[in-house]
Amino acid sequence: MSNSQKPVYGGQAVVEGVMFGGKHHYVTAVRRNDRSIEYFHLPRKANPALTGLKKIPFLRGIIAIIESSANGSKHLNFSTERYDVDPKDDETIKEKEVSKLTMYLGVAAIGVLSFLFGKFAFTLIPVFLAVLTKPIFPSDFAQVLVEGFFKLLLLLTYIYFVSLTPLIKRVFQYHGAEHKVINTFEAGVELTVENVQAHSRLHYRCGSSFILFTVIVGVFVYMLVPTSPLWLRVVDRLLLIPVVLGIAFEVLQITNKLRDIPVLKYLGIPGLWLQLLTTKEPNNDQVEVAILSFNELLKRERESEFEMESKEIV
Repeated sequence: MSNSQKPVYGGQAVVEGVMFGGKHHYVTAVRRNDRSIEYFHLPRKANPALTGLKKIPFLRGIIAIIESSANGSKHLNFSTERYDVDPKDDETIKEKEVSKLTMYLGVAAIGVLSFLFGKFAFTLIPVFLAVLTKPIFPSDFAQVLVEGFFKLLLLLTYIYFVSLTPLIKRVFQYHGAEHKVINTFEAGVELTVENVQAHSRLHYRCGSSFILFTVIVGVFVYMLVPTSPLWLRVVDRLLLIPVVLGIAFEVLQITNKLRDIPVLKYLGIPGLWLQLLTTKEPNNDQVEVAILSFNELLKRERESEFEMESKEIV
């Protein structure tokens, strides 16, 4: 079966685990301190009102972000509620000192949650920083470029510093494990720890790429509106957030479809570069958790398909 024929699965790293989503279900597997694996499952509920909207280009990206954030937050809450440390372990004692706030911010950095909780800040702060350079870069064109530079700088700085905490580093490792499992599955290879470790921790369809594409797309979109006066610039940026997100989503889909085409595959390279920060190489234990999560999802997906086929026969 080719990649284009395979079902499309997505995922998200959580604290000490991985969440995967399919056509009918979302499943998370987390590893407890006693080495046991605990699962959390939510069925994907169809919303008739949203089903039609998901077919509309540009608008479907906004719907996907909202749905992913809503479901992802439930699985993130599940993992954080079960997150604890072994007081006998010196390294985990240090991790315990990391605040809950830092933990949430770090996990949000690798997925769509950062858009919902930090999009306004990442949109407006660069505007005010760029305005400070207006005596040097007065033209609208230059201002948009400077604004894009500050936005990219803030994004990279944010991700870099949260990745320095031991706990977030582990989350980024699970992020890498998630990508490796998806890449292995899409390659049609058996999901063993050895096979999964042999695949890349980067993936064209990652939310990290989506984040970077919003910065790039924003530069082109903002070229169409004036940068003065300041109040109008701020209003434009806020009103254009859905537009930028919608276009960035389509760009992400296009780069994923073109990833096997020579030359055109390089369109997605900038997003992969950002993933060098938001993913880390996982250890075998983390890969094992990701495999268990994905296999549990596949099991539930098959059960749902069987039930649907049985109803059609009846």
